[in-house]
Amino acid sequence: MGATVIVQAGSGLNALPDRELVFLGHQSALSCTLERARRIPGADLVVCAVPDDREHDLIAEEAADCAVMVVRGAAADPLGLVSQAAREAGAQTVLRITSQCPLIDPVIAGGVLALLVDASADYASNTMPARFPHGLDCEAFSALLLEQADRHADTLAERRSVTGWMRRHHGLTRANLTGPGGGLEHLRWMLETPEDVVFLQALFDELGQNAVT
Repeated sequence: MGATVIVQAGSGLNALPDRELVFLGHQSALSCTLERARRIPGADLVVCAVPDDREHDLIAEEAADCAVMVVRGAAADPLGLVSQAAREAGAQTVLRITSQCPLIDPVIAGGVLALLVDASADYASNTMPARFPHGLDCEAFSALLLEQADRHADTLAERRSVTGWMRRHHGLTRANLTGPGGGLEHLRWMLETPEDVVFLQALFDELGQNAVT
């Protein structure tokens, strides 16, 4: 069985409200993210984890319209929600990305998945340190480790960050897919602020269908 991609949706504390529903070209930002997630090598299931409060109902409906599995859970506990999504999906290996990444690169994400296996690591990402543009972030780990984090993470910061416990636990091995750097790490290819919306909409208008292929 391949990996399960869990796309974590929801506005977060300081994020742009309903960022997933912003249109980029002819489709929503969430649709762009989910479409790219489907093309990640080594993954065979995409799940969208959405908070279960009313303000996220439209996001859950958009994810369902994109024909992916939708799991809803406590808005106040992102770690618990992602862990719940992994359980309901029957995941063995998880690749986590967030819905603020409509330009997530399937090849890079697949490289993080492969690194998890090749390095025999407990946790793999492309952000330690971050040398890719912001918006290509992803991380991979086993569902068993996610369950362990859900049991043991007991600070608000660890529960909100989802993988904070994994990234700091001294008993785990971690691997990083290193990006090119050279200033690219300062670019914002994510959807979190009104300025990000202006940039990404202009990019999609310029590139047309090539922006999602």
